[in-house]
Amino acid sequence: MRQFVEVYTKLTTKGLRLMRPLTSDIKLYTAQMDRTPIVVFIEVELVGSGVIEDITEMSVAVNVERYIRGVCTFKYAG
Repeated sequence: MRQFVEVYTKLTTKGLRLMRPLTSDIKLYTAQMDRTPIVVFIEVELVGSGVIEDITEMSVAVNVERYIRGVCTFKYAG
């Protein structure tokens, strides 16, 4: 039973992060430290994906490209 609970918890936790927006600094920095793959959208258009390399007050660098924080939406890729 314990193994089932551990596996279920991992799957549920992972599922909760799928395509959820990274809306705060702490979520962005955590994704950067964990090297979690993310996707970048401008409105509904997918414009980039990868891991976060750098974060500033104005932008987020993902795979060498910089994306303006005020224009883009950053989400967990899964």
